[in-house]
Amino acid sequence: MPTRHRRVKSIKDELLKKSRESALAAVQIFNSPSILFKSEIYIVLMVIAWTYLMHAYFRSKKIDYRHFSMIGGRKKYDTTKRGAYKWWELERCLNCERSPVETDAANNLRFLVGLRHEIEHQMTSKIDDLLSARFQACCLNYNTLIKKLFSEKLGIDKHLSFSLQLSSLSDSQVDMLSDQPGLPKNIQKFIEGFDGALSREEFNSPKYAYRVLFVAKTANNFGQADRVIQFVKPGSELAEKVNTEYTLLKEIEKVKYLPSEIIDKMKTEGFKFTMHDHTLLWKKHGAKEDGKNFGTTVSKTWYWYESWVNLVRQHCEKHREDQRDIPW
Repeated sequence: MPTRHRRVKSIKDELLKKSRESALAAVQIFNSPSILFKSEIYIVLMVIAWTYLMHAYFRSKKIDYRHFSMIGGRKKYDTTKRGAYKWWELERCLNCERSPVETDAANNLRFLVGLRHEIEHQMTSKIDDLLSARFQACCLNYNTLIKKLFSEKLGIDKHLSFSLQLSSLSDSQVDMLSDQPGLPKNIQKFIEGFDGALSREEFNSPKYAYRVLFVAKTANNFGQADRVIQFVKPGSELAEKVNTEYTLLKEIEKVKYLPSEIIDKMKTEGFKFTMHDHTLLWKKHGAKEDGKNFGTTVSKTWYWYESWVNLVRQHCEKHREDQRDIPW
């Protein structure tokens, strides 16, 4: 019995060791200036890291994580051609009712797994910057969970000055991040479809995509110029000021609204505005035409951007006095 216990423990420890090394390798490769195939390698290695982490957790909880079929009331385990067990892949681990991964972190991993399926058979370009918020969240979620489930000593944060590389961006480069003309259509459609299926709370969760605001700042006091990054506590005076003064930055991923949400928003703001009014307005402006950039189609459903909501609001404000007979 003690022999079996040592064996179980040794396998769990080996899984954790490989998981941690895979995560560190993923971040180090992403940070390497000499490697151009960053995103693809990062995703593959982080999926391996998470899969081994989940396997170590299931083993510690005595959860059988092998694929099997029930035949005659007995388990028949799936094996490879050479007789090795087929262990659960990451998606199957996440679907387990005893999975330790919370919803928003699981959404992040499902996104990366789905993205891997889209890019594994073809070359991609220009996705490093576009999806860095998802990669950052994946890394931070991993670091948090491995320490929570096993030991603070296993965290990868102490080995990294910062999770993912921060590069200096010119103004023109920042403007380019919001528009990726070289992004393959299948990748673009996958991102739009996945994001569109999430609730607003899920989409905005830092565990799904870790978005950081960097502000170019002139140091007023000696010593401050050495602080490249300043972390702001939520709810602090500075955080409230940032949220107030920087409401809209150059958006990489735009917030999307259904027509019914726009109608409700206008009614909340005191306007008499119906679905029929909305239809007449967008048809008048040809708002769904290519190049207008007022919205997009996600999984056969049209969603409106904030720019369209602002136009609707301006129209309602302009005709506030004659809401009963709006001149379309």
